[in-house]
Amino acid sequence: MEKKTIKEKLQTYIDAGLPILYIDTFEDDRAEKIIYDLAKKNGREVATWSLRGFQAKPGASPDKTGLVDRLNMFLADPTEATGKIFVLKDIASVLDTPDVSARLKFMAQQINEGFLEEFTIVIISPLMTIPHDIESYITIIDLDYLDDNAIQELIRAFAEEREIQVPSGDLMGKFSTALRGLSETDILTALSLAIADDGRLDATDLTEIREQKKQIIKKSGILEIIGVNETLDDIGGLENLKTWLKRKAELCADINKANEFGVATPKGVLIVGMPGCGKSLTAKAAAKVFDFPLLRMDMGRLMGKYVGESEGNMRRAIKLTEASSPCILWIDELEKAFAGIGSDSSGSEVTVRLFGSFLTWMQEKKSLAFVIATANKIEKLPPELLRKGRFDEIFYVEMPNEAERQKIFEIHIGKKHAEDLKKIDLKKIVKKTEGYCGADIESVVHESLEEAFLKDSKNHQHPLTTEILLETIENTHPISETMKGQIEKMRDTYKDLKFKSASK
Repeated sequence: MEKKTIKEKLQTYIDAGLPILYIDTFEDDRAEKIIYDLAKKNGREVATWSLRGFQAKPGASPDKTGLVDRLNMFLADPTEATGKIFVLKDIASVLDTPDVSARLKFMAQQINEGFLEEFTIVIISPLMTIPHDIESYITIIDLDYLDDNAIQELIRAFAEEREIQVPSGDLMGKFSTALRGLSETDILTALSLAIADDGRLDATDLTEIREQKKQIIKKSGILEIIGVNETLDDIGGLENLKTWLKRKAELCADINKANEFGVATPKGVLIVGMPGCGKSLTAKAAAKVFDFPLLRMDMGRLMGKYVGESEGNMRRAIKLTEASSPCILWIDELEKAFAGIGSDSSGSEVTVRLFGSFLTWMQEKKSLAFVIATANKIEKLPPELLRKGRFDEIFYVEMPNEAERQKIFEIHIGKKHAEDLKKIDLKKIVKKTEGYCGADIESVVHESLEEAFLKDSKNHQHPLTTEILLETIENTHPISETMKGQIEKMRDTYKDLKFKSASK
């Protein structure tokens, strides 16, 4: 069955006489435009209430009537309500007050019983916790992000209004892809900035649009687009994980044919294990392999201070991720988000709801939003998250072995002092770095370069040598020493769970 548009859903619900419709969105203007178009088509009138006051019709000066008083007026004179779509905005501060919720409940009952004829209440607001006494009367409608067709129509209208050439063919496709996940207002803002320099929409504007998109998404406070230069070649070891990612990237590159063949759309991967061993680096490198933009979700920022805000943040993050697909969604230190589940802490109820939303999405999602989640302390994660069907695979990252440590040294020294690399006795260096993670090795190389630079006070041309590296190692305390107890406990936990090893 073809998915209904928001306008079609609204039409169906209004025709069915549903009393209260709740449009979950930040885009008040877009939602109102849809309602006005629908009202005009059906011969209905639109009245609105917001913190600015009551407007009897579009364009009228708002009076200062409070919401409770306005609802009482409709109840006192039902003929005044007949044929109206009553739009409520700025509702967050008043919806859960007893006076408002009681009157909305009574009005919903009056609508259902036919005493308020052809009267529909429409709430436009980011979704919050709905009072229990009215939730059975409310129907929630998601105002989805614009799809490619809608974005392209918006671009055409923008260009034609300004009498500039409309992008066509592949260029139009690139514009719509670059603008995915933005609201209508944000898209028009990005396009206006794109034509500011030369009055045209051409390929040179795509970089500017992508930069604007980064800023807009970052302002959401929940997701940000991360620029990446890292590749799988920057990762020393983890060959099993790298091979697996290449296979998934190959599937995603031809996903339609893969789906036709019966192959499921990849969901994502959970990478667990020792800190400082390349989990985050792998997430960044994967974006290059897939050739997808990398979105990072800050789980800490999901937690809001108002009732229902955290759940709303999670829904918006998921919707924005879906709208931005194909993309990589990177969730770093996943255990910090869901650690409160099952506890008696005050925040555990909210955490459980967030966890439920995330699990449902991971289980049911069909889009090319490939999730890469990383975690250090697996024992803090709920067991439901580790079940097959959430992630395609779970990989365990151990401390690098000898071959991997040598590769990591080669990568870091090669980037800075490739000419010195062949003179360094890496085998001796590797033997001295048992228990070092990738981050420890990177730190050793950086400190050794500083030492080499300062040894030649005049020309700063002293080579990086085996001796300098060994001296730095002698003065370094790796994470396996500083966190010995925690590392051993983590290692025992991972051995029991028998996750797939990221290394060969």
